[in-house]
Amino acid sequence: MSLNRKVLFRRVVLSGMLVVTTITSALQMTPAHAAQITTRSLTLVAGTTDGGSKPGGVVNHLFTFTAGSSAATVGSIQFLYCTTASVATCVTPTGLHTTSATLGSQSGVTGWSSVVNTTDGAPYLTRGSGIALGSSPISYQLNTITNPTTANSTFFVRISTFASTDTTGSPIDTGTVAASTATPIVLTGTMPESLIFCTGATVIKTAGIPDCTTATAGAVTFNQLFSPTDTATATSQMAASTNAGAGYVITVNGTTLTSGTNTIPAMTASTTGVRGTGQFGLNLKANTTATSTIAVGAEIDSASDGVNLKGEAATGYNTIDNFKFVTGNTVADSANGGAGPTNAQIYTSSYIVNVAGNQLAGTYTATMTYICTATY
Repeated sequence: MSLNRKVLFRRVVLSGMLVVTTITSALQMTPAHAAQITTRSLTLVAGTTDGGSKPGGVVNHLFTFTAGSSAATVGSIQFLYCTTASVATCVTPTGLHTTSATLGSQSGVTGWSSVVNTTDGAPYLTRGSGIALGSSPISYQLNTITNPTTANSTFFVRISTFASTDTTGSPIDTGTVAASTATPIVLTGTMPESLIFCTGATVIKTAGIPDCTTATAGAVTFNQLFSPTDTATATSQMAASTNAGAGYVITVNGTTLTSGTNTIPAMTASTTGVRGTGQFGLNLKANTTATSTIAVGAEIDSASDGVNLKGEAATGYNTIDNFKFVTGNTVADSANGGAGPTNAQIYTSSYIVNVAGNQLAGTYTATMTYICTATY
């Protein structure tokens, strides 16, 4: 082989070697791309006093996601808060603060020791040693984060996992989530002082609640003609409720049964009915027990529990088979369990009439006016 041929061959070989070297260098310099974090979300969770999306509210941020590289060893997870989703730059949203962030709940892959919050807008979870995140959803809640202060504004959080325990080095997986602040809707309403009271021949319930719109007229007729050999009875009803702090009292006001100048004596002391004796009285009890001599009346409906239902018949009007009528007397109040507000209940007033054999004939009437007074 001539000298010129040898030189040419060497040049070819050298050129080939340079090409190989160049290709090898190019392969070595190609950057590794992080895998995509999937099924990712950020839920704004209410804090101690602030709603989750309140602008400037101190709330909790719950991150849920699935790692892209399930088998990779992860030592830290960063949450980088930005005004845009672009990876080129990151501007921390106005008013956002993460320097008070703490680690709340964690599920899936647990054991993260703390939140490193020294850099505002870039807190990260760390642990003593790395761990694989697996292929199942995991979630971590960062507490006491101050939301961005701009109302109705979207912000983004870039989630990145790292092999190191301090987010140094290239990320293993990345993924961005979005959330938004929202103007709180403030509803204001006023509950005024309330007293609901009605009377009538009957008051019934609607959907289980005493309903004063159902109260019938107050004209009540006794069940039979007056007689010295039997007791005539009648009933009327009333319903009451109040939010007054000291509750209510109900008084009865009126006169005994009268026909012209003739009257039937009122029972001025609580006592039993005696046939053949002039008597007019009432009570607020169910006089229908096996030992009762007069079957009339009903107990308070619904029964008092001393908490939400506090109605009770007053002394003198709260004993079965004992009747009384003194105008101005308190016949009921909301003091069961201590005087106070109560939900609605229905009282049944039971009236009796006994007459002597010499009671003069006539149409006897009496007007009972019940007054309910609430004390606020």
